[in-house]
Parts: sequence; structure tokens; C-alpha cells
Amino acid sequence: MKFKVIVREGEDGWYVVEVPSLPGCISQGKTMEEAIENIKEAIELYLEPDEDVLSVSKGQVIEVTI
Repeated sequence: MKFKVIVREGEDGWYVVEVPSLPGCISQGKTMEEAIENIKEAIELYLEPDEDVLSVSKGQVIEVTI
């Protein structure tokens, strides 16, 4: 999967990265390279299944591929 990210240099000199298509998915790094690596990890965690959702009492949990 590919995601477009926005990279900004913060006031403290750190790079802040956010993923517009994944609300709340934000990370940072001291360097641009570190920030990009950190946002990749943040995206993986964001997309990881939520265990609370998997324990629904009514309905089905199914997987879909995009």
C-alpha cells in the first residue's frame, strides 16, 4: 500500500509527519529519514486489527483486501 504523507519541520527542529487519509496518524523524527521510518511504523500500528473490535457480540468479523 502507498500513502501520501505531509512532512513539516516543527518549531523545535524535529520533523512532523502526518497521513491525511488516516486521521490521527502522526509521528515525528529528529531527521527526515527518522520521521519517515517512524510514520511507516505508525501506519502499520494504525492498520493493525483492534482487539476490542474483534470481540463483537453480534455480527461477524471478516477480512477484506484493498
